[in-house]
Amino acid sequence: MPTWTTQQRKSILDPYAALRHPNYRAYVIGNFIAVLGQQMLAVTIQWEIYAITNSTLALGFIGLVSWLPIFLFILPAGSLADRYNRKNIVLFSQLLFALCSFGLALTSHFHPTVWIMYVLLFFIGLSRALSDPAKQALLPQLVAEKDFPNAMTWSSTVFQTASMVGPALGGFLIALWGYPTVYLMDALCALSFFYFIWTLKYTHDASLINNKKVSMESLSAGLKFVWNTKIILATITMDLLVVILGGAVALLPAFAKDILHSGPVALGFLRSAPAIGAFLMATLSAHLPPMKKSGVVLLWAVTGFGLATIVFGLSHWFWLSLLMMFLTGAFDNISVIVRSTLVQVLTPDAMRGRVTAVSYIFIHSSNELGGFESGATAALFGLVPSVVFGGIGSILVVLGVALIWPQVSQLGSLADPMKNQLNPNKKAVP
Repeated sequence: MPTWTTQQRKSILDPYAALRHPNYRAYVIGNFIAVLGQQMLAVTIQWEIYAITNSTLALGFIGLVSWLPIFLFILPAGSLADRYNRKNIVLFSQLLFALCSFGLALTSHFHPTVWIMYVLLFFIGLSRALSDPAKQALLPQLVAEKDFPNAMTWSSTVFQTASMVGPALGGFLIALWGYPTVYLMDALCALSFFYFIWTLKYTHDASLINNKKVSMESLSAGLKFVWNTKIILATITMDLLVVILGGAVALLPAFAKDILHSGPVALGFLRSAPAIGAFLMATLSAHLPPMKKSGVVLLWAVTGFGLATIVFGLSHWFWLSLLMMFLTGAFDNISVIVRSTLVQVLTPDAMRGRVTAVSYIFIHSSNELGGFESGATAALFGLVPSVVFGGIGSILVVLGVALIWPQVSQLGSLADPMKNQLNPNKKAVP
């Protein structure tokens, strides 16, 4: 047995190991404030645009203009993060975000104009596309290697906490002070993150960065791997289709106002509920033994997501609707755990970046495109039918995935050596 020193033992058992690094501590505090602001902005822009237009299609366009910059620029942004100073990229993106939020405040205060808001949302999406790869690449350089798993745990906890608090806080602030004030607070949140990133003692080391350009050949290798690894293809495809069909978050302002006859405070709670469900499910999963039949659990969890969506669409009671939103977040978190584990475990280290990029496009496309699909179908078929049919469609997707890819239902414990279990004849990736 290895002999551990007292210092090593304390490091392993220390739940605050990552937070003892000043760089990481500054990063995680700033990121919490930034995510809090982003969540407040999401509630505010949805409520204001619906108040102006009373159109579900207008709500759908929020998702479309937010998706376009991510789809167009996320891969080039990943290349930038591998070639240039990551700290500077994050700083620039936060300035862009703050300027756009300030622009929303001015537009809302002087002359609320929806098309100007869409333009500003596009550039907010661009700031996210630039920032996210740089943030992910910067994070491992802020803590010691042995403390990185602890840093990932804290980062996830901080994100979920901000996602729970932000929407509810945004709803209260809309009711108290109005839209422009919330946009100004979001700009201040972005500038706060700018300040914390500015304080990082970080030196760009070009020798540690992969300077190879992202080529079509490089990208196609990631796509080919996902296509050939059927269990990954099945799970990310199911996630993409289910969130596109069954996502009701984009329509929450319409449900809060027209179905539940409530205001922005209720909207804030409805938007917070999925994050609370995801947070509690993640906490529960961390304290339970690994799933023995994770594939079956995944299929039932996505089915539960579809059923909760159907009940939400039919509900006229606020507390029942709130419970259904909570359950969608809890069920979705099971999907996240299984999918993320599969991508990390089954992907060779030499291809992990490219495969993660492909997965990133799938997952982010589902959220934003799901918002557009929800708004468009609600405009065509009505608010309640669009959500109910979306939940039914989600269940049909589960059945289709189970039939087309039987590997999913055969998936065993995530703690097993999955490369041998799922791909016993898979050739090594060069």
